[in-house]
Amino acid sequence: MGEMVYHGKVKQVWSTDDPDIIEFRYTDQISVFDQIIPSLIPGKGESLNRTSCHWFKLVEAAGICETHIIEMNAPDRVLARRFDVVHEPGAIAADRENVFVPLEVICRHYLAGSGWRRYERGEISAQALGFAPGTQLKEGVKLPKPFLEVSTKFEKFDRMLDRAEALQISNMSESEFDAMLAIVLKVDEIIEIEAAKAGLIHVDGKKEFALGKGRIPVLVDSFGTLDEDRWWDAEAYERGEIVQLSKEFVRGHYLKTGHHTALYEARKAGTEEPSIPALPQSVIDQTATLYRDMFERLTGLSA
Repeated sequence: MGEMVYHGKVKQVWSTDDPDIIEFRYTDQISVFDQIIPSLIPGKGESLNRTSCHWFKLVEAAGICETHIIEMNAPDRVLARRFDVVHEPGAIAADRENVFVPLEVICRHYLAGSGWRRYERGEISAQALGFAPGTQLKEGVKLPKPFLEVSTKFEKFDRMLDRAEALQISNMSESEFDAMLAIVLKVDEIIEIEAAKAGLIHVDGKKEFALGKGRIPVLVDSFGTLDEDRWWDAEAYERGEIVQLSKEFVRGHYLKTGHHTALYEARKAGTEEPSIPALPQSVIDQTATLYRDMFERLTGLSA
């Protein structure tokens, strides 16, 4: 009988009878802005697990990289390889194997979400995003090429890192780091092709890794879902309209209510954060329907 060894914002990690295997259990919880919403989304956990397992199968079939997946043993659960987790920055030995990489890799294909908000605040320039110097950008514009960023994993809030600090925190070599980034681009090529078949645009998303035997990058955790990635309707985009088909829909609710503003003002001032309110039942129902419908569109399977 396993024991819960970690409880994240939306999923749990359980031990198994095999010390080298763990079980991920996806809950129906939902989070935004690093806060867990006190509302459950029916069927969300199953949708996330089955969608992520679908992408892992495609990555493995394409021979892009190793993954941690062993077997989906229930609709909302999956067995996976276990990797050591080191929380202290820079503490991973340069020759250590079977260890989790304490970074998240974000790949942006369109200017949206936090990327757009950072551009509006002047924290990132059009030139950095691949445009000519001085170009004035609009929300939703397609980037000239995929824009890769790396953020922290074990700090209270995600923080973007430059290359030097990412290498220092992870203690990866230049070649190991570049191999990880190259995998992200290849995986996103598969996602883009599959999304297009479903009339969707893959806007951006994040990936996580471990270093396996020989310190080869191994794709871990989950990806390609409504929690880790952002999706738009392709036909609407062609008409000049952005139709959100991801968790950004829920973020938008709290942006409209003013909670996001109050939250980030408190964080900036170092004062107590306001608790995130529960979602209205109408938003819960819409979100549950969205997760179910998007699972079917992304995978071609029935919910």
